[in-house]
Amino acid sequence: MTPQRVTLITLGVDDLARSRRFYEAWGWRVARALEGVVFFQLLGSALGLFGREALAVDQGRPGAELGTGAITLAQNFATRAEVDAAFAAALAAGAKALKPPQEVFWGGYSGYFACPDGHVWELAMNPFWPLAEDGSLTLPDAG
Repeated sequence: MTPQRVTLITLGVDDLARSRRFYEAWGWRVARALEGVVFFQLLGSALGLFGREALAVDQGRPGAELGTGAITLAQNFATRAEVDAAFAAALAAGAKALKPPQEVFWGGYSGYFACPDGHVWELAMNPFWPLAEDGSLTLPDAG
């Protein structure tokens, strides 16, 4: 088993129902919902939504203030048009635009938004990182 993997990303959220509505409106489908947590199946991993206070307790840090913005989640796309469409869908679902998609210094095209809980997403097209047909990414020369 490779140690270089992430199987679950859990986002602490202020309002689980609102966060679930955002991701569903963005086009995501719930794979499993239990009391206090919602899971979305991703390509080879999952994304969970969990109440922020409950997450701090689960981490063994009751009362800790869990922040946002120090990590960026990203989706890469094959075309600029796909980036623009996903960005527009996120805004329509309730996201806040941080930086509209635009050409960037490294030769690609990307933009950033924050979900209703402040978690930052980058949507990008990187001409140097071709995607597989299923949308998965293997870095060039990564073996």
